[in-house]
Amino acid sequence: MSLAFYTTHSAFSDPGDLADRYADLPRDPAQLARITRDLLIHRLEGPLFGHTHPTDRLHHDAETRYVDGILRILGRRDPAPLTRRREPADRFVGVCRDFSLLHCSFLRHVGIPARIRSGFADYFGSDGFHGDHVVTEYWDEERAAWRLADAQLVAGPWTVDFDPTDVPRDRFLVAGAAWRAIREHGADPRTFGLHPPHEGPLWGERFVAGNVRLDLAALNKVETLLWDLWGADGEGDQDLPLPEPARALYDRAALVCAGEVPFDAARALFAEEDGLRTPKTVLCLAPFNGPSRVTLR
Repeated sequence: MSLAFYTTHSAFSDPGDLADRYADLPRDPAQLARITRDLLIHRLEGPLFGHTHPTDRLHHDAETRYVDGILRILGRRDPAPLTRRREPADRFVGVCRDFSLLHCSFLRHVGIPARIRSGFADYFGSDGFHGDHVVTEYWDEERAAWRLADAQLVAGPWTVDFDPTDVPRDRFLVAGAAWRAIREHGADPRTFGLHPPHEGPLWGERFVAGNVRLDLAALNKVETLLWDLWGADGEGDQDLPLPEPARALYDRAALVCAGEVPFDAARALFAEEDGLRTPKTVLCLAPFNGPSRVTLR
């Protein structure tokens, strides 16, 4: 049942009336990752490509929640087939979530079970620091196992010592594994976040808890923006420690979101816990455009 669930589109990954643009996609996950890489550029990658993002794209592209919106933006900038590499100036200016969601959409379209995973990577240059990141997880029929793929690493400006379509589990910790490392094994919460610790609330236990919430939602095919907040003290003062009831709830969620994911348990926990389930309307803390209440499709 779980594989069938992850082969169909979510409201977020569905290309909708633009599905005909997927007609020439290959079925190979690595090729699909390369196509994704050649369509998108990260907000922070401009200098690595010798490119300056126009301000409007920098501020608005990554606020696009749904794949059909990403496809429309790409089509306006260059109507060529998706399999044709874009120049940096014609790419969608997004973040890691957008790379992973588009790759996931491609995989689901060709019949490969796929989901996105929120967590923390250690391979972007900060020694000892685990940076907030999102990757794709897809089912490898030959291995009969889930594999992690990071489309942002494929033929891009980043150099790593592993196959980007088979990211080692100790190089990318899914959010539940990061939470358990802190709570059960004494890992320093200040080494998990968006920026090094001097950036304030964008690191630490509360930040990791938010990633657990995002990851559980994604396991249920609710692939929100990374700055959408809801649930168990998600909208609380980000400078204050989590209250104990919220910690206990995230302890439960981490057991589901780390290691082998028990599908039925992930579905049940998301359905039954108001503190974890994504509501119809979320608080969006857009980095450039400010906070707003957004009603999801």
